[in-house]
Amino acid sequence: MKRAAAEVMREHGPFEGVESIGGVSYDGEHVWFAAGDRLLAIDPSSGAPRRSLDVAAHAGTAFDGTHLFQIAENRIQRIDPATGTVLATIPAPADGGDSGLAWAEGTLWVGHYRERRIHQVDPDTGEVLRTIESNRFVTGVTWVDGELWHATWEGEQSELRHVDARTGEVLESLEMPAGMTVSGLECDGADRFFCGGGSSGKLRTVRRPGRAKASTG
Repeated sequence: MKRAAAEVMREHGPFEGVESIGGVSYDGEHVWFAAGDRLLAIDPSSGAPRRSLDVAAHAGTAFDGTHLFQIAENRIQRIDPATGTVLATIPAPADGGDSGLAWAEGTLWVGHYRERRIHQVDPDTGEVLRTIESNRFVTGVTWVDGELWHATWEGEQSELRHVDARTGEVLESLEMPAGMTVSGLECDGADRFFCGGGSSGKLRTVRRPGRAKASTG
């Protein structure tokens, strides 16, 4: 396994009226994050607020190219990002113990925080299709270029981990600086991971390994 220190490129927040950041997602233009009773969208470079949807948003957030998916207590909501309307709900696999959320391969990938697992879930029925075991508490989950990454948070220490999606084996680890914990996790498909900072109310951008520094702007 390759280990390295995470390179924090920028930090935004805390944001007005936001006590804690849960899930994080990216729609190609804005970073969305869960803020309890609403979903907020910000500009990833400046941190300026762009959108706000009044919808329950307690944990993981995902985007499938059309809809937002949001964990709210023990359910996963499918949301119209234009209006904030909840179009459908399915049961969350951990029944309220769910954490991160990602979209890949036409399915949802859901973190099960204290059970140290990631579940692959049918987005229409909520059926668990597969489960991957971890050896750390699982928070944020994201896929990029066929790679499954998840965040961990134990005590005041967090890592970003690239894991084998079949076995759960850790292939690569980025260790966050002490005290910088990670709740939600998303990648922009290029050189940036977006990391929710939990009760700090901050959103941090971390460089994805192996990407050219010149591409960050």
